Amino acid sequence: MKIGLYMATQWREGADLGPELANLIEQARAAKANGFASLMVGQHFVSHPLQMFQAMPLLARLAAETQGMMIGPGLLLLPMLNPVVVAEEAATMDWLTGGNFVLGLGLGYRQEEFDSIGVPFKERVSRFVEGIDVIRKLWRNAPVEHQGRFHRLSGVRASVTPKRPGGPPLWLAGDVEVAVKRAAELGDAWMPSPMPTREAVGRLGRLFRDSRAAAGLPPATEFPAIRECHVGSGTGRALDEVREPLAFKYESYAKWGSAPADAVQQDFDKFAAERFLIGSETEVVEQIHRYGETTPLNHIMARVQWPGLDQKTVLRTIDRLGRVIARL
Repeated sequence: MKIGLYMATQWREGADLGPELANLIEQARAAKANGFASLMVGQHFVSHPLQMFQAMPLLARLAAETQGMMIGPGLLLLPMLNPVVVAEEAATMDWLTGGNFVLGLGLGYRQEEFDSIGVPFKERVSRFVEGIDVIRKLWRNAPVEHQGRFHRLSGVRASVTPKRPGGPPLWLAGDVEVAVKRAAELGDAWMPSPMPTREAVGRLGRLFRDSRAAAGLPPATEFPAIRECHVGSGTGRALDEVREPLAFKYESYAKWGSAPADAVQQDFDKFAAERFLIGSETEVVEQIHRYGETTPLNHIMARVQWPGLDQKTVLRTIDRLGRVIARL
């Protein structure tokens, strides 16, 4: 089981982003020193009251600290973006990372993001599918002919193609069956959000695997998932050590419509136990082993910070996860 760092890039209103950027750089260095396999960041637009850096420029800065690690966005909201720009920026990042870039892509779910960018929400799936087609065509280093519903390219070639032959792997998101099947057919991996329970990750992961086989596609080599993670001090109160910032994050998700408000507000401990990796070093090792035994996962992207959690606690968890990695 590989462990990556899913970096938190959201801060509460009023936070000074200068020191926060320095904190991210320090976290990236700590993750590399502790044997983390990968680093990813997310993307949202118009996220007020949460402040948020945009993924691709931030990743370009962090790439200087993470040589040898897999790095990428988890995920870009492709329906709201121009796939030509995404293809060429991803190819550039693949060169900056020595061929270690991975491109995570998702649909998006917040109406206000689509409205602000001027993309109809009802077009998100069709734009997503066509966008992936455009990206893959541009990565082939050949003249592109594409006459689609949203994009038209005639005899053009990308300014830069990826270092990695065939381009970076595409990790596609989605937490429902239709999205998992789409990921199996169009992507190289399926990456669930932190929302599905361990049981759901196992069930949907097997669906992804079976869907690829049914389509005559080769088995996936990566089975990643984003999981909230805190390795506590060993007092038996690990969740209490991060309860306030973690609950704040999921209350924001509930307001955005991506988390069940009743479950978050009424029994947060149960909600967390069914999804998150929280406990002592030994307990987290055991929880990760359970994922390995009951799901196809082989790559956990651990998010260890949420708005309001201090840097010292984050770095302690990264160090403790380094010891967890050594025990896996």
